[in-house]
Amino acid sequence: MAGEQDKADETPKPAGPVVEMVPEGDNRLRMVCTDCGFIHYRNPLVVVGAVCAWEGRILLCRRAIDPRRGYWTIPAGYLELKETTQHGAAREAWEEAGARIAPEDVLAVYSIPRLSQVQVIYRAPLMSPDIEAGPESLEVGLFGWSEIPWEDLAFPSVRWALDHYRSYLESGDPTPRGNPPGETGRY
Repeated sequence: MAGEQDKADETPKPAGPVVEMVPEGDNRLRMVCTDCGFIHYRNPLVVVGAVCAWEGRILLCRRAIDPRRGYWTIPAGYLELKETTQHGAAREAWEEAGARIAPEDVLAVYSIPRLSQVQVIYRAPLMSPDIEAGPESLEVGLFGWSEIPWEDLAFPSVRWALDHYRSYLESGDPTPRGNPPGETGRY
């Protein structure tokens, strides 16, 4: 019916003051309403992205926003509500690089506990080489392996994803990767 809000969109809210405490039956500090007992759970954020390729060249975006403004990254960002991870990766590629992609299999899942992030990265061929910088990118480009600005990559997980993509190309093994050995994601 017109004008009715989808009940799934309603976010519960506390009725009164909120304090940090360990709720009954829990073992972690949480934000709890002292009037109604509402518990505000804060959970990790999901980042989605893709290593996008066109004829052996990799799409990279030079960041126009902080953190790491001016450094290069793969197209990636936060998953939106009611969005699949594949759709989110495709949306991010479009927003950051005007790129149309076809996400295939999951390349890797990285755990970054310091940032409370889980990153889901896909392999995704570009549907065409037509790309352009979006509002979050200073510039975009397609890079051969020897042209990638390795010293100017924005985050360790970008290097991990590129390394894992190259490993996939060399081995043909589509098994999703994770944090490299010794990398706990505490950057």
